[in-house]
Amino acid sequence: MLLLGLTGSIATGKSTVSQILSSPPYDLPVVDADKIARQVVEPGTAGYNQIVSQFGPSTPDLLIEATPENGGEYGHNGKGRPLNRPALGRRVFGEGKDSDRKALNKIVHPAVRKEMYKQMLFAYLKGSWAVVLDVPLLFESGWEPMCGTIMVVAVKDPKVQMQRLRARDEHLTEEDAKNRVAAQWDVRDKAERCLRRGEKAGVVVWNDGGKEDLKKEIDRVMAVVSRGSPRWWAWSLLLCPPLAATSGAWSYVRSWWIKRQWERERQMEKAKL
Repeated sequence: MLLLGLTGSIATGKSTVSQILSSPPYDLPVVDADKIARQVVEPGTAGYNQIVSQFGPSTPDLLIEATPENGGEYGHNGKGRPLNRPALGRRVFGEGKDSDRKALNKIVHPAVRKEMYKQMLFAYLKGSWAVVLDVPLLFESGWEPMCGTIMVVAVKDPKVQMQRLRARDEHLTEEDAKNRVAAQWDVRDKAERCLRRGEKAGVVVWNDGGKEDLKKEIDRVMAVVSRGSPRWWAWSLLLCPPLAATSGAWSYVRSWWIKRQWERERQMEKAKL
């Protein structure tokens, strides 16, 4: 089974691409890290309790305001009020917020990984040709070597990204929007890093146009992905677990080596400055 890593940056259209890949004619199972990340911090979960303990004392509006309509102090499920995500976002994004962002990631990432592994195993046992790993911070969080192929959804024009972000999240000021974009790697750098993996192991979906243009772009890159990982190969891996283990190990080592070479080159470039 091909692990197809899907990533991008905020407001580049990754979620739209994920929806298209999960629908006909592709019908691929999607392991959505963002969706799982919301699930693991719902009221009553261990992640929720850790976030409230870590950020609650210094973030008065961390939880949604209690009203009779939302269940009052203990929420509809009796386990607490939901997190106020915009307030949490303001707390961890922006200049000088690295320590807060790292603290939040330390709480959320382990729980997300555990659930993702479970869903990947289920897709493998079902005989899926490929499974989409929808991970916004795929490069940053260490998922890169796990993926046989990585697909980056990117825009060439930074202005397009800012316009889409502010149209989607109307509560953001211009400064908030800039901080959110700046808190992530530049998506054009992600595209360059992805293409370094080689034609069939790294593809980029350019999404500067409309939805019809996007669909054509997805068809183009999926044709490349299918040639690199045909369905007969997926069935061979399912029916022969030792072959699957060997193939997975080789893919991991190759991806790790490419990642290491990229990082070395970037370090050398910074040293010259």
